[in-house]
Amino acid sequence: MNGRRALVTGATGYIGGRLVPQLLDAGFEVRCLARDPGKLRDHPWRERVEVVRGDVVSGEGLREALADVGVAYYLVHSMAGDRDFSGTDARGARNFADAAAGAEVSRVVYLGGLAPEGEHLSAHMASRTEVGRILLEGPVPAAVLRAAVIIGSGSASFEMLRYLTERLPVMTTPRWVRSRVQPIAVRDVLRLLVGSADLPPDRNRAFDVGGPDVLTYADMIQRFAKAAGLRPRVILPVPVLSPGLSSLWVGLVTPVPPAIARPLVESLRHDAVCGEDDLSDLLGDHERIGFDRAVGLAIRRTAQSRVDTRWTSASWAGAPSDPLPSDPDWAGGSLYTDERVREVDAPPEAVWRVVEGIGGERGWYSWPLAWAARGWIDLAVGGVGPRRGRRDPGRLRVGDSLDFWRVEEIVPGRLLRLRAEMRLPGPAWLEFTVERGEGRTVLRQRALFRPRGLTGHLYWAAVTPFHGVVFGSMSRNMARMAQSEAREPAAV
Repeated sequence: MNGRRALVTGATGYIGGRLVPQLLDAGFEVRCLARDPGKLRDHPWRERVEVVRGDVVSGEGLREALADVGVAYYLVHSMAGDRDFSGTDARGARNFADAAAGAEVSRVVYLGGLAPEGEHLSAHMASRTEVGRILLEGPVPAAVLRAAVIIGSGSASFEMLRYLTERLPVMTTPRWVRSRVQPIAVRDVLRLLVGSADLPPDRNRAFDVGGPDVLTYADMIQRFAKAAGLRPRVILPVPVLSPGLSSLWVGLVTPVPPAIARPLVESLRHDAVCGEDDLSDLLGDHERIGFDRAVGLAIRRTAQSRVDTRWTSASWAGAPSDPLPSDPDWAGGSLYTDERVREVDAPPEAVWRVVEGIGGERGWYSWPLAWAARGWIDLAVGGVGPRRGRRDPGRLRVGDSLDFWRVEEIVPGRLLRLRAEMRLPGPAWLEFTVERGEGRTVLRQRALFRPRGLTGHLYWAAVTPFHGVVFGSMSRNMARMAQSEAREPAAV
């Protein structure tokens, strides 16, 4: 047995995908168990870990995965949409506990839900509690960490909070908005999970883990709104919405899948407040991130990270609060996109000259009157307007102003990203990439907009009909100009 080798199950999930790099940084050798190893392909840490194909429910691959492992992290649970999800959860936990004992693993660590004692629990919370009980009754010492709402981009409970707050300035809500919750930042959860690997062998128990703030769900909505720069939300609690109806309502308002939303909503019927903080004492770790800062960390780089990981070669920075490229499409907040891809019969150098020459006296390659009108409208409402032009007619650098845009990123010959400085209900980008194709150059044009509040969503809906004209003609005219300039030397 290798005390510094860890097995992580559920590495394709939210917590598991973020725990792996934390363990690696702490000096652990990491092995991952996955039913479909291909789902780990895009994780930035994939080449630093060993992957074993297996399934905790069937038992396939468990012996191989647990061989020579010191600590095993059990981060697997079924969704309530499964017909027999509680039975599936129990079978997986029993198989894992027995296999860990056979492999002489020193410790099992599990992350479950924070549920009140002695109350009738939702099926989802009851199953999570039962999994913890099975692991604690197994032959291997277990640390069962019980957390409520985890604050971090990609966390299903956080994403539900994000979308409800961003999209509804006025909301009628069920009684669970009055439930008291002790949320915890994902950074703190991960640190406690890593630290639990070194607990003394006689510690076999559950631990409540939470942040420093105890809030109602309504409090969390208002404080998220403040952190996101939104106006205070109007919340009108009503007593008639059952958990089933509430989950349907959440499904209509947010992109969180109903199979995930329903168990989250059902779990909010109960208060979720820590009864003790013993794990902090055992690990000597009492530092916790407050709710407001946790939200700030979670939303700080969401939009920019989603831009970076799509077109540039920048890898994930590794901050636990940041989105991962492998997070679900519905995670990370709304990001509207208009994409145009065009093959150009010109060398990349000619296409890039056109891209870098955008704005100023050359204009925006489409509907000059429309662009001018947009600039003057912006000026009229207190924005920068179109008057700034550009510093140099042929070259751009990061930080340059460009009419009512600013150069945010430039990779010469390859990438130009502009961030809008006009007054908008949310940040916006316009991005161009130039790629060498087979015989032709590929010009990719992308407009992105992250709406702020309901006004942002309405704004995007209002301007979308014009995108086909403005952005379509932009990429078409840029391609024509590049082809024309590429032919000029041959005609001389």
